[in-house]
Amino acid sequence: MPVSAPSPPRLQSPFIHRPINATPSSSRSLSARNLRSPSTSSYPRIKSEVDTNTVIAISVGVASVALGIGIPVFYETQIDNAAKRENTQPCFPCNGTGAQKCRLCVGSGNVTVELGGGEKEVSSCINCDGAGSLTCTTCQGSGVQPRYLDRRYTIRSQLCLFFFFFAHCID
Repeated sequence: MPVSAPSPPRLQSPFIHRPINATPSSSRSLSARNLRSPSTSSYPRIKSEVDTNTVIAISVGVASVALGIGIPVFYETQIDNAAKRENTQPCFPCNGTGAQKCRLCVGSGNVTVELGGGEKEVSSCINCDGAGSLTCTTCQGSGVQPRYLDRRYTIRSQLCLFFFFFAHCID
């Protein structure tokens, strides 16, 4: 009784379309199909199952990296562009005067206190030392709007901020 050689084992995987024979590639027969399309016979086809959660996770990851790089770059270019142009905008809180009215004495320099029995005492304001105004804390008395409060926004720069990754904006 002739003994036949054992058949080579077949490797199976849920990701591979057809089983792989564990025979050496030199022992494979060359058929007409193999000569025409060697790539399909030499490499197994791999199934990939991509669900919507995987696509969303990859998209969120790519968007996070892009935003993490894009936003600082955008603000850095805006700071550089702002430094190039002259800042002559008047300060918003003090209207360019460099001083603001004292809120305690309402600009009079004196504070009136009513004592018991209908008596009134008028004294100099301790907040502004009787001047009635204080140095503007926004512009530090210069009357010029600080860069971080620069209100020179154009429609184009606002759209550039909104569509930063979709349109190429150069100021």
